[in-house]
Amino acid sequence: MSAALLSDLIAYLDASPSHWHATLSSASRLHAAGFTELQLDCAWSDIPDKGFVVRGAALVGWSRAKNAAAPAPVRIVGAHTDSPGPRVKPRPDAGGYGWKQLSVEVYGGALLNSWLDRDLGVAGQVITRDGVQHIAVREALARIPQLAIHLDRDVNERGLILDKHSHLTPVWGVGTPAAGEFNAWVAQQAEVKASDIVAWDLCLFDVTPASRLGVDGELLAAGRLDNQLSCWAATSALCASATPTEGTAVIALFDHEEVGSESAAGAAGPLLEHVLERLALASGATRNDYLTQLAASTCISSDNAHSVHPNYPERHEAGHRPVVNQGPAIKLNHNQRYATTASGSAMLQRVFHAADVPWQLFVSRNNMPCGTTIGPMTATRLGIETVDVGVPQLSMHSARELCGTKDPVWLQQALTTYLVGGY
Repeated sequence: MSAALLSDLIAYLDASPSHWHATLSSASRLHAAGFTELQLDCAWSDIPDKGFVVRGAALVGWSRAKNAAAPAPVRIVGAHTDSPGPRVKPRPDAGGYGWKQLSVEVYGGALLNSWLDRDLGVAGQVITRDGVQHIAVREALARIPQLAIHLDRDVNERGLILDKHSHLTPVWGVGTPAAGEFNAWVAQQAEVKASDIVAWDLCLFDVTPASRLGVDGELLAAGRLDNQLSCWAATSALCASATPTEGTAVIALFDHEEVGSESAAGAAGPLLEHVLERLALASGATRNDYLTQLAASTCISSDNAHSVHPNYPERHEAGHRPVVNQGPAIKLNHNQRYATTASGSAMLQRVFHAADVPWQLFVSRNNMPCGTTIGPMTATRLGIETVDVGVPQLSMHSARELCGTKDPVWLQQALTTYLVGGY
């Protein structure tokens, strides 16, 4: 079972070279498991017990116990589909000195040097006059070449310094750049006329497939582990949980977490709140019932954690540094960068115990800045008890990240137990 889950995760990652494709991957799996897609711009009346909605590159799915109605509690797993990296600008044709280049915008807090000297493909959403298409070109199209050491002799001593605007423009051909070339190439990939393309949201990604590595195959290397790993675990858990024992099981896969979540598809927006309210009202609940339901509900915010780095152990708090393949890490920060409370931690520990899954604790050093997640936003917006957890990994925000092979499976098993309920 563990080997099958790991293979399924690898398939999910390889099928999801962009946040758009991660959403499509989750939607496809929900469809196959018998979930019905509803539209946000239509009235909801006869709501299926197993359904989902998509807004942009975000997805909210649910599975309700038979005859479930508010104020029965909701159990939510939250994650995010987006990852840092280069996004193609609307007018990307650039270059000079015999090189054709693509203008890109750096999205989120990317580890810039990790994008150098990699074979890059293009994936994302293309808007045409007749609708929307998604493309994923997995052949090497572009590359961001690093300056040779002969022209930067002290780079190893002083460290590599990259200017986001000047040094991260990839090359994708030779010759004189001409306006419209990239648009024409995209049109060819989408099999439409160049004049029919209105806009796009396209990412560059490392075309190397996800793969196991290590002498015993105990490590997993892939792009976008943060946070497609959690999207996979949440989606797989919702499909595996079948019918909850009580209340409603929900997954919320948001976009734009890496840039603050403030969007219609982000955790700071109203998407999850509106879906929960529509589910409650359609079941005959009153507004008071809905608010009572929220107060009784919980959320697990699933976003990867920092494993202790063997070359930089001093960057971690000695008593709270997660190790790969020793279980998901409960993430705590009293300054509310994570939403975990003592009661939330106790709840999640009960889930781990019921699922027979090992777990760890992660707390940052006092002199080390702490990242954040969708957890605090969800807790603030909905007033729901929220706990942060994540699979330990190395190279977070790199073009290619690294984690253990056991932890993702354990996370999926714990989330399945949580969504079913009865722990």
